[in-house]
Amino acid sequence: GVREAAVTGEPDADLGERIVAWIVPADPQSPPTLEELADHVARRLAPHKRPRVVHHLDALPRNDMGKIMKRALAHG
Repeated sequence: GVREAAVTGEPDADLGERIVAWIVPADPQSPPTLEELADHVARRLAPHKRPRVVHHLDALPRNDMGKIMKRALAHG
C-alpha cells in the first residue's frame, strides 16, 4: 500500500531522537492504516528501528537530480 517512503529523525525527550516515516500511499483514496504499517515493519525491523510517527504525503520532495530532500521533510 506504499508507493514511496523516506525516514527522518526528530528530537525526542526520552530517546534523544525518534524515527519518523514519510509515506506516499499507492492509493491516496485508501492509504494503509497505522496498524497495517506497524504490522508490516514489525515483521522486518527491530523495535528500536521502527518509526514512532508516520506522515502521509502526496509526493516526496525531490531535487533536480531526483534525490529526496530530507531537510524539507523535517521542516515540512
